[in-house]
Amino acid sequence: MDKWMTLRGRNHSFQISRRTLIMILLLLAANVITMIICVGLGSTFISPIAVIRTLFGVGDPADAMIIFSLRMPRVVVAVMVGAALSISGALLQGIVRNPLTSPDIIGISGGASLGTVIFILYFSHVSIRFMPISSIAGAFAAALLIYLFAYRRGITPLRLVLIGIGMSTAITAVIYMLILSSSFTPTAVAVKAFTFMTGSIYGVSWDRDVLTMLPWMVILIPAALIYARHLNVQELGDEVATSVGSSVQVKRTILLVISVALAGVAVAIGGAINFIGLMAPHIARKLVGPAYGGVIPVSALIGSLVLLLSDLVARIAFIPLDIPAGVFTAAIGAPFFIYLLYRHRSS
Repeated sequence: MDKWMTLRGRNHSFQISRRTLIMILLLLAANVITMIICVGLGSTFISPIAVIRTLFGVGDPADAMIIFSLRMPRVVVAVMVGAALSISGALLQGIVRNPLTSPDIIGISGGASLGTVIFILYFSHVSIRFMPISSIAGAFAAALLIYLFAYRRGITPLRLVLIGIGMSTAITAVIYMLILSSSFTPTAVAVKAFTFMTGSIYGVSWDRDVLTMLPWMVILIPAALIYARHLNVQELGDEVATSVGSSVQVKRTILLVISVALAGVAVAIGGAINFIGLMAPHIARKLVGPAYGGVIPVSALIGSLVLLLSDLVARIAFIPLDIPAGVFTAAIGAPFFIYLLYRHRSS
């Protein structure tokens, strides 16, 4: 039986099992090793030892320029986007009690993509700092529409997934129509919008992308960890959760806001990267069990690792071409989703 430890703050406590802690440390180590490998590989190879020396400020200046200016921003963005999508998916699966749910499957990421593409096409002159706001607004609009269409004396898992897939397809059609019909849109902007739709972290920078996403992550990830414990209670049913003093609807709304906001921010920076929010929570539950205090951080680390590896393959497998990372996450995630649909076909 796992031993449990309780971490206490002024207003909140956090319980974690020894198994979960070990898994978090192993995944952290895997992420750090992968980040070092990602930073070193490319058209110019830099050995892991040289990467570590450069990170500590004693490496070659030419290596430092490649690492800090070109590769490190991309690695940091991959970690943040992968973590955000994974946490969003884990929260969403807990909120609706549906293992088939993720932001991209049910159309929330599609709504975020629509908001971002509108910003790219029509507000490219505005500071990029406002792009996550446009993306989050689109994600919330999509979530509201999906809920309204799926609700019929309650929401069943299969109906939610089918409505979400239909909504996602419709939103994608609207996005491509906007891109193709905007005759006044510069070609470079249209190409950027098309690339965004495949999910790519190519060409990211510290100032434009990392610093835009970082404040949102600093706020939303701790909030997700703090409120994750309420999902454990809600898993027992609304009546049980209410009987133990949990404000079910209030907490569920807060969790939904956090989930949608994380998806919106991730899509705004990384584009329409699919299936990470579906795969990572499932793998996390297999590794550490159903308690969301462990599922959330483990999902984040798995998601960041998956996107790091996908982007690494996308970047080096077809040099000099730089394939969008979303192509590889979809290649992995689509069979995984079909497998889950088959397993839950009677739900």
